[in-house]
Amino acid sequence: MTGALAGLRDLAALGGPVVMILAAVSVATLAVILYKMWQFSRSGVGRHKALSQAVAAWDGGDKDGAERALATSTSYLAPVIAMAFRAEPGASKRLEAEAETRFARLERGLRFLDSVAQLAPLLGLFGTVLGMIAAFQALQEAGSQVDPSVLAGGIWVALLTTAAGLVVAMPTALVLSWFEGRMDAERVTAERAIHTILAPRGASAGAALRAHG
Repeated sequence: MTGALAGLRDLAALGGPVVMILAAVSVATLAVILYKMWQFSRSGVGRHKALSQAVAAWDGGDKDGAERALATSTSYLAPVIAMAFRAEPGASKRLEAEAETRFARLERGLRFLDSVAQLAPLLGLFGTVLGMIAAFQALQEAGSQVDPSVLAGGIWVALLTTAAGLVVAMPTALVLSWFEGRMDAERVTAERAIHTILAPRGASAGAALRAHG
């Protein structure tokens, strides 16, 4: 513990308060990322095999098989699909709203990650500007007794905050892009399932046969 505190003090002395803020933000960001990964795994995001089987069975006219397949699904979309099985043909808007409610729960925290990805580089640049101001103030106070090594040391310390901001922002942006890609795929899956259930091919085929008969 003493060593960790000493390391934090050294970091604060080297990079200033901006680096400390970025360090705190990085810890919070990591916590949010780990929580979202656990939430996605627990909700079964991307794991819709049984649900897809249920939708396919319903589309083929096998309603009993669809019910049995849905009963084995652990997907968070299973309740929406169960509602769709019992819904009227014009209920797509309500079912999509139910799906969006579940998507909103999964997307909580993504706005925070987006803010970190955008603001961390700016915060790092702000720290660099402050460091450069301090370095040039020291240069002015030194007058003719300027030591280039002192100026160079002040500049690299100032640039440290920009590097820290980028280190926080770049992985956050990549992870956020992955989360958003998964959610886009979930929306496509839900929309396709809802519309397939409300207008199954089996019903269309049966209606066509009755019309020709």
